Amino acid sequence: MAGLTPQTPQPTAITVHQQSKVLEVGFADGKTFRIPFELMRVYSPSAEVQGHGPGQEVLQTGKRDVGLTALEPIGNYAVKPAFSDGHDTGLFSWDYLYFLGSQSDELWRKYEARLQAAGANRDVPMSDSAATDAASACGHHH
Repeated sequence: MAGLTPQTPQPTAITVHQQSKVLEVGFADGKTFRIPFELMRVYSPSAEVQGHGPGQEVLQTGKRDVGLTALEPIGNYAVKPAFSDGHDTGLFSWDYLYFLGSQSDELWRKYEARLQAAGANRDVPMSDSAATDAASACGHHH
């Protein structure tokens, strides 16, 4: 998923909408996506969220009101958002942003299904124990 495929159109415009909490990305193929910060946050490509392999994903909750405090360009292939909850380790490549934008309806459905399966709620903040378990599962001790 990382790395640019030649098929991925380059973004022509990236606009952060703080009020509506969406990242608007216009691509060279003429498509424009409005990607909610929450979707970006819960599908962040970082190890912290994705884990270190299939089935290791850490379900993110309580991110509905998450904001973007910064958006840093990484070379000419990605952006690194800093979220208001302190998460800033995800690198969003152009093709990942395109994927999030073009598949957002499907991704929301999957997210809602995972929440339901876990008996979790979008609005309940993540417990520290969940974060600690995830950290110890990765073998990182804080």
